Amino acid sequence: MEIELAIIGGGPAAYSAGIYAVRAGIKPIIFEKDGGGGLAIFSPNIENYPGFESISGIDLMEKMRLQAKKYCEIRTFEKVKKIQKNNNDFYIETIKEKYKSKAVIISTGSEYKKLKIQGESELQGKGVSYCATCDGFFFKDKKVAVIGGGNSALIEAIYLKQIGCKEVVLIHRRDQLRAEKAYEEEAKKNNIKFLFNKNVIKINGSEKVETISVKDVINLKETKLKINGVFISIGEIPQNLIAKEMNIKLDEKGYIIVDKNQRTNIKGVYAAGDITGGLRQIITACAEGAIAALSTTEVLGKNYPY
Repeated sequence: MEIELAIIGGGPAAYSAGIYAVRAGIKPIIFEKDGGGGLAIFSPNIENYPGFESISGIDLMEKMRLQAKKYCEIRTFEKVKKIQKNNNDFYIETIKEKYKSKAVIISTGSEYKKLKIQGESELQGKGVSYCATCDGFFFKDKKVAVIGGGNSALIEAIYLKQIGCKEVVLIHRRDQLRAEKAYEEEAKKNNIKFLFNKNVIKINGSEKVETISVKDVINLKETKLKINGVFISIGEIPQNLIAKEMNIKLDEKGYIIVDKNQRTNIKGVYAAGDITGGLRQIITACAEGAIAALSTTEVLGKNYPY
């Protein structure tokens, strides 16, 4: 099957790209490996996306998806297995069919690294979060724990304290942080409590997080801490397998390198959203999706509309 533009992914970047592509005279297909929405669906409340004072991640993504679906075809549960370039065409193989496309936008996003402990998945969105910027506001005047020891964990802990969390405890499995010294000093200035040589082994609660079980890595003693929120900050995994197989240039963390027009190093391939690293917010993903879609006009023989 021949198509003009293949958009790989099912989050805000992909939906935005689909909308803007059609309005630019392009006929795209969006390929979702699952039900769509990306990491945004795990946010119980979003209050920093313009136009909505408060909306759940699931509801916002469903609104975006429905709007995109009015413009273009969305193929749900059709994971892309392989993309190969031959001259100026891209041959795309999914789990269901084969396609030939003139351009590709990769918006496969990233996934949060998980602790893989009891209570983590059950209480996600009920006190367990992977994004302080997204969910920290809801824990003002409450006690929260940040799990991790790198720059991101320290930045999240400082942010949580500065927006008004009553107490912020940073828990790290080693005896010293991996973060830059400047962040450590800033955390101390903000009265963030450090717990070293500790592993969080369980998150407890029924309808919401109530306590966490912590195990000392030296004496193996287990204790429970009363906590209202748990922010897990042990890194993200960019979903870059397709990019790697296509020899698309990645940065040291595995994110796709793009220019200001969302171009990759391969002509006709663009990338948008969390897969490109950076701020990794819904609003930036939408913007990058729009830019990527309009940039494809240069290889599709369309007039750039702006």
